Amino acid sequence: MQVAACSAEKEGVGTSDLSSNKYRILVGVTGSVAALKLPLLVSKLLEIPGVEVRVVTTDHGKHFYNPAEIQVPIYSDKDEWELWKQRSDPVLHIELRRWASLLVIAPLDANTLGKLANGICDNLLTCVVRAWDLKRPLLFCPAMNTAMWKHPLTGMQIDILKGFGYREVPCIAKKLVCGDEGKGAMAEVLTIVEAVKECVQLAPTS
Repeated sequence: MQVAACSAEKEGVGTSDLSSNKYRILVGVTGSVAALKLPLLVSKLLEIPGVEVRVVTTDHGKHFYNPAEIQVPIYSDKDEWELWKQRSDPVLHIELRRWASLLVIAPLDANTLGKLANGICDNLLTCVVRAWDLKRPLLFCPAMNTAMWKHPLTGMQIDILKGFGYREVPCIAKKLVCGDEGKGAMAEVLTIVEAVKECVQLAPTS
């Protein structure tokens, strides 16, 4: 599976694009089966008037969707390293952080939740989050097996993210793909889109 190669300037992530009046949504995707819903999420976000959408994916997240079904740029770890060759070159996670008006991580798996709560930044997405401007909104949508969800660490780590000012779009209870039934499924796509719309409506107008 090949994710489209992107460069910050070619795909409109450079500082020259920051004068746009559009509301810029960066979608983070991690290694949960709920990433299957990424094409639907992106298509629904693009229906919001006046927005641009980009995607940043972890390598594990790539296993769950077909990039050909997503009509916006997708960035992954390899793009960070292919873009940067020398000191004067742009750093992709910083360019994405500057570009985005909003970061929505959907799904946020247990692994990445633990990384974010502990300040670990070992891939493109976690580096974007570590550099995130706390004055800008960040939504996170947990998704994991029910047993993982019930672990005491999960609630502790979610509270840490909320302490940073990040907003949780809570997971829901349903029969999971693994066959277990209970809480841990990512919020419905339309619920996530409504949370994004609230952020768009609250954004200051120029």
